[in-house]
Amino acid sequence: MANLAEPLKRKALGRGLESLLPRVAAVAEDHIAKPASEGTPREIPLEAIDRNPFQTRTRFEETALAELAASIAATGVVQPVLVRPLPSGRFQLIVGERRLLASKKAGMQTIPAFLRQVSDEQAMEITIVENLQRTDLNPMEQARAYDRLGREFKLTQEQMAQRTGKDRASVANFLRLLRLPAEVQAKVEGGELSFGHARALLPLEDPEAILKAAQKVITLSMSVRQTESYVQGVVNPEKRKAVEKIKEPLDPNVREARDLLQRALGLKVTIEDRKGKGRVIIEYSSLEDFDELLETIESVRRA
Repeated sequence: MANLAEPLKRKALGRGLESLLPRVAAVAEDHIAKPASEGTPREIPLEAIDRNPFQTRTRFEETALAELAASIAATGVVQPVLVRPLPSGRFQLIVGERRLLASKKAGMQTIPAFLRQVSDEQAMEITIVENLQRTDLNPMEQARAYDRLGREFKLTQEQMAQRTGKDRASVANFLRLLRLPAEVQAKVEGGELSFGHARALLPLEDPEAILKAAQKVITLSMSVRQTESYVQGVVNPEKRKAVEKIKEPLDPNVREARDLLQRALGLKVTIEDRKGKGRVIIEYSSLEDFDELLETIESVRRA
């Protein structure tokens, strides 16, 4: 396994599974199937293939699986799965679990497969890397896959990023999700909280505070931006109090000045006043609004 921890010298999976897999030198002869020529897929009985013990995916969307099964029933499996021969004469799946499950659901008897002779460590690495390059993994599945890749093969975040074709910051962000309490991780995995919501909760650090905030976010259907603001208010209560003070009812004179500016400019104006000191905020929603504002200010200056 030590060689897997060395700096990446092979291409990432996105450039081809062959970069992670040695060619088959020999395949055990058995009564189920005979060795196939190099690079040639072959039909293998579904009942002879064991599921992948290294699989990091925990959820398969039933509707999508049913759609794939219907497609396979009509046109067959377009892309062969990848398996390795076992000493027992059976085969173990490495890549293509959705295709395997859908083929069984479609009532198929065999499935096209490429055979590769790989070790347990290589099979595990290929499975994890292949999964991380998919787009349908939920955030927690991705986080656990990166964690396993790092632990099993002693890879740094930079090496994991190179091997999966991802950005190092993205790898780090997914790994940070593992700091969330188990109850919150379950909500992320179940789709109640998005990746953005999960990241926004991390500054709270305290497990109870995170869980309480997560429940509030779900109950109130908060956006990611609202979640970030709420969390910052919890983390920096003094800043929140200052903001709340600014939002206190305006002095009638300040309110009148605000309304006057809004009528003159045709834009939303906010005046933050605290004992005669503060700031005026003018909001615009387009470049045209901004240009008109500049023209108004220029005309006043010239008058």
